[in-house]
Amino acid sequence: MATISLKDAKMSFSRVVDQAAAGEFVTITRHGRAAAVLVSVGAAEAARKVLRKDRPSLVEYLKSFPADLDLVDDVFARNPTPPARLIYELSS
Repeated sequence: MATISLKDAKMSFSRVVDQAAAGEFVTITRHGRAAAVLVSVGAAEAARKVLRKDRPSLVEYLKSFPADLDLVDDVFARNPTPPARLIYELSS
């Protein structure tokens, strides 16, 4: 993995892009700290696919836990009452 400062990357951007296109990960630093990594299109698409994997919603995830709850009992159903009215009714 190559590392280059932002200033040097600006001056030789074509070379940096060629390195990334060839499959090398190029880390760009700003003030001595890693700020970005330039990668090939193939590597970026592979990362996107991994990040896009179907994940269950929080409700589906919670439903998958073993428990003594009857899930048909509308435990996870939304309350259709607007919040202001709900607070008023609870305080009465």
